[in-house]
Amino acid sequence: MYIDSHVNLHAPQYDEDRQDVIERARHAGVGLMVNICDRLSNFEAVYDIAAQNSDIWATVGTHPHEARENPELKATDIIDLAQRPKIVGIGECGLDYHYDFSPRPIQRAVFREHCIAARATRLPLVVHTRLADEDCWDILSDEYTKGEFKILLHCYTSGPELAQKAESLKAWYSVSGIATFKPAQDVRDIIKDMPDDKIIIETDCPYLAPIPMRGRRNEPAFIPHIYQKLAEIKNWPLEEVRTKTHKAFYELFDRIPKP
Repeated sequence: MYIDSHVNLHAPQYDEDRQDVIERARHAGVGLMVNICDRLSNFEAVYDIAAQNSDIWATVGTHPHEARENPELKATDIIDLAQRPKIVGIGECGLDYHYDFSPRPIQRAVFREHCIAARATRLPLVVHTRLADEDCWDILSDEYTKGEFKILLHCYTSGPELAQKAESLKAWYSVSGIATFKPAQDVRDIIKDMPDDKIIIETDCPYLAPIPMRGRRNEPAFIPHIYQKLAEIKNWPLEEVRTKTHKAFYELFDRIPKP
């Protein structure tokens, strides 16, 4: 079995064949997927996919690109939605200073509310950070001192400094198809040094299709290529990749029953 810890099955790229994509994933051996919320206005669409499929779970949150949609967002707004039975995480949230689709002060304020919600619900926080490592760390570490919560640095492409600091907060890290890209040796070097018991795997589909699918719309069915790349990077047998990453996954997303 494979686990895809980060999918975006509600995305418009799947509007014409969503159920076919899900069936292809199952045929490829993907036994569990987590559908990630990108903004609260999409929450019902995100959740419906989880509600209709026993092997799909969901999160609730607002991506930094979309923070401008709810500039006055409060943790209670997220906490209320997190009571749904198939919600297993808070996010995707964080900071993105590369595109700056939302003003930075709004990104920071909305991100902090997600941290508060994660602490209150005891659900893991799915964090996106791009060219914003210093501010991301300042917010995470400050909120963590007020009470611990689980942190996942998803699709990790930041530098070694944030990765090392995050270890002090007992963070998890997820590996995506970026690890297969030829120019991404710096990412592979960081993955090699990640704690062995804190790594999980994702596609982030429909984005970031791994080699040899690069250039195509990504799907959960492509995740075996990422498992294989992690095996190469860590010098683990494939079965050890499954054992270690699945154990880390269930420890992070502990609302999901173990099989």
